[in-house]
Amino acid sequence: METAFLDTAHFRSIISQSISVLRHEAGHLDPLDPWFSLGLFLFTSAVMIWRLGAMEKKGLEGTVLGTLIMPYASGFSNLMFAFVLGRSGGPGSLVLENCLVNNVTNLTLIIGLSTVLWSLALTSSPSRKARKRGSRESRINYLSLLLTLTAVFFFTGALWALARDGIVDFSDGLVLVGLFLFWQIFHIFDILKHNVLQRRTIPKSIAFDIFLVILAGLTIYYSIDRLVTWIPRGAGGLISFKNLGWLSGLLMVFPNALVALYYAWARRADIVLSSQIGDGHICIPMCVGLFALFRPIQIPSSFNTGIFIILGAGFFLFLFLAFFRRIPRLAGLLLVAAYAFFLSRGIIQ
Repeated sequence: METAFLDTAHFRSIISQSISVLRHEAGHLDPLDPWFSLGLFLFTSAVMIWRLGAMEKKGLEGTVLGTLIMPYASGFSNLMFAFVLGRSGGPGSLVLENCLVNNVTNLTLIIGLSTVLWSLALTSSPSRKARKRGSRESRINYLSLLLTLTAVFFFTGALWALARDGIVDFSDGLVLVGLFLFWQIFHIFDILKHNVLQRRTIPKSIAFDIFLVILAGLTIYYSIDRLVTWIPRGAGGLISFKNLGWLSGLLMVFPNALVALYYAWARRADIVLSSQIGDGHICIPMCVGLFALFRPIQIPSSFNTGIFIILGAGFFLFLFLAFFRRIPRLAGLLLVAAYAFFLSRGIIQ
């Protein structure tokens, strides 16, 4: 019996040592870890966008989908980044950089590339009968798009005014979150009013799509948590903690790019524009305001450059949409050039 006991103890010792060796060896595989996290992030983002496309056919159409639903899909990763960084005690300046990079990329690079590849024009169906039937709805979507773009000036301007003292604190965060919640409640009532006028009800099967979107969102949170944990262990240079705000902002526009390129190819300029503009509302004011409720945010050096490019790009888009209802390819090239200038003043420098 004593021998058996010794054999069992020896066996347990071997197992324990083997586990220790495996853990030690697994530590050497950490450089490969971000590739798994990155692939998981991109895959689940694509799943989320796929189900949101299905929701469009179940009563959430056009500009409503772009302003109220799509931004939560493409902007959810920014919210999770702010939550992960806040939980780990990271600086708020990285969250602000993440939001600025995200918004500038949406309004310049993504809309610009979509315009260069497929001209973005808010036109109705070429069929005269279909054009007459859809003219009223297209006008409503057009006005909603201009309203969404106008909100960019208010939200970005409010952030600029609140940050003039060099910090975004708790009271500033309350103002920003309050602005965002009012904006969302306004759109919810707009959807209810639209469905009453159209005598339309949303099918119960949409609950399955919402479940998949939530599941994808949780997976996105898990992948971002892994990426943020890995970044500080980088070897320095471009992939380093000091550039985390820029790198995360660039990474998290991939879902936005998928949305824009798909709907630009499908000739749905209204969704392309409203989704990119609406995604900016998730970052400014929601992400910035939410983080400021828990920890003050010091204003980074790239703040003013990002704010002025966002306001300039928004005004640029508003002029073309208000007077021509389209964005020409030359304007798209100018937007891409503005994005290159933004990078040269930030991460490239």
